[in-house]
Amino acid sequence: MWATWLASRRPLQSAVRRVGTVRRVRTDLFNHKVSQQVSAISSPCAVHLTTTCQRTLHLGTQVHNVKETPAPTEEEVGGFTKLIEAMGFTGPLKYNKWKIKIAALRMYTCCVERISYDDFFNRCSLPDTLNSWFLVAQLHVWMCLVRMRQEGRAGKYMCRYIVHSMWEDVEQRSKIMGIDAIHRKEALKAMTETFYAALFGYDEGILSGDGILAAALWRNLFNCQCDDPAQLELMVEYVRKQMQFIDTLDGEDLLLTGEVKWRPLLEENAQSILKVATPTYNDAGL
Repeated sequence: MWATWLASRRPLQSAVRRVGTVRRVRTDLFNHKVSQQVSAISSPCAVHLTTTCQRTLHLGTQVHNVKETPAPTEEEVGGFTKLIEAMGFTGPLKYNKWKIKIAALRMYTCCVERISYDDFFNRCSLPDTLNSWFLVAQLHVWMCLVRMRQEGRAGKYMCRYIVHSMWEDVEQRSKIMGIDAIHRKEALKAMTETFYAALFGYDEGILSGDGILAAALWRNLFNCQCDDPAQLELMVEYVRKQMQFIDTLDGEDLLLTGEVKWRPLLEENAQSILKVATPTYNDAGL
């Protein structure tokens, strides 16, 4: 019985040995090819290619090191703060929330009271209507939102109340103009869609070239009704210089005061960037 079992195992063992032999042969062939490739790498052309790659990488490092301003780091928050903010609430901030709300209202006030709307209506050929006023106001509100989003969680909290103040003001102005409730609701719905579409377009334009920004202004500010390239050029220059100007303002002062001074629409030397005087506020941040 054992002899019969051993006789049946011998063919299987022979087959296993043959498979092992084939694998060893394939392994030897693979190692031989690898050794040939390694010897080829040591040739002068390969050394030159390796040196060129290293030189390119070195130059790339130099380009990245040119930037002097470090990238803003995300504000570190605790686990409890992350939990309550995931539920839709706002956790503790750097400054008092009421102070930030007051500063947000002041910043929105700067967007509607420190701008000469007549200059925009005349230079851009806009009709003197509530919708034209809103289009100019939302452009400046967007620039404030871009600036305050750079101030971390407190800045994002302030952005919410800037937008909230804007919609309350628009509703009050429509009531003063005598617009009935039904038409006012329809108008506010249309303005809401226009506002968020404009935010997306302006964000894309400010991160891209002047052509993309001009297209966003043509769609959102001019309502696709501008045939004069000089008007588009004027507004592109205005947005660029204004964004460069408000970037020089101190973030903590903006969070506590909300004071923004806008550069005029027309300037003799539009390239000059003058930093405004630091605003003053008391110990309570008011």
